[in-house]
Amino acid sequence: MDQEQFSSPQDSLQLIESMINKAQNRFNENGHLYLLWGWVIFVCSISHFIVDYWNLFSNPQMVWFLTWGALIYQTIYIARRKKKERVRTYTDDIVGWVWVVFVILMALVGFITGKGNTWHLMYPLFLVLYGVPTFLTGVIIKFQPLQIGAIGCWVLAVASTFVPAQFQVLFLTLAVLSAWIIPGYLLRSRFKNQN
Repeated sequence: MDQEQFSSPQDSLQLIESMINKAQNRFNENGHLYLLWGWVIFVCSISHFIVDYWNLFSNPQMVWFLTWGALIYQTIYIARRKKKERVRTYTDDIVGWVWVVFVILMALVGFITGKGNTWHLMYPLFLVLYGVPTFLTGVIIKFQPLQIGAIGCWVLAVASTFVPAQFQVLFLTLAVLSAWIIPGYLLRSRFKNQN
C-alpha cells in the first residue's frame, strides 16, 4: 500500500488498529458443523444399538453409512464458506488442521481395531479421540463449553470400559451431546450475538 494514500500517520495507525480489532473480534465459528456431526453421530449410535440389540438385521454397522452423506455435505459447506471468506486467520487454519488430524486418527483406530480383532476397544478409543480436537478447539477459540465437553468424552471413555461392548455405542450419544450438540447450540448463539 502506498503511504501517500493516508493524509497523516494517525490515519495509517487507525487503519492498522481497525484491522487488528476486526481480526480479533471476528468470531467465525457458528457451531453448524458441531451440530451436524453431533446429531448424525447421535442418530447413528442409537440406531446401531437398536438394530443390534433387537437383531433387526445382520449388519447393524451399516447405519454408519449416514456419516458419508454428512462428510459430503461438510465438504460442500466448507468450500462455499471459504469462497465467501474475506479474511482467514491463523486460528482458523490451526483449528482446521486439528480436525484433519482427528479424522486421520479415527480412520487409523478403526483400521487397527478391526485388523487386530479388538472391536471391543473401538468405542472407548473413539471417545478418547472425540475429546482431543474438541478440547484443543475450545482452547484455541477460547470457548470453555467445548473444553468441558471434551473432558466429558474422556470420562465416558473410561466409564465405557466397564460395560459390555454392545452397550458402549450408547456412550457415543452422551459424548456428542456434551461435546458437540450443546456447545454447537451455544456457539450458534454466540455467533449470532457477535455478528
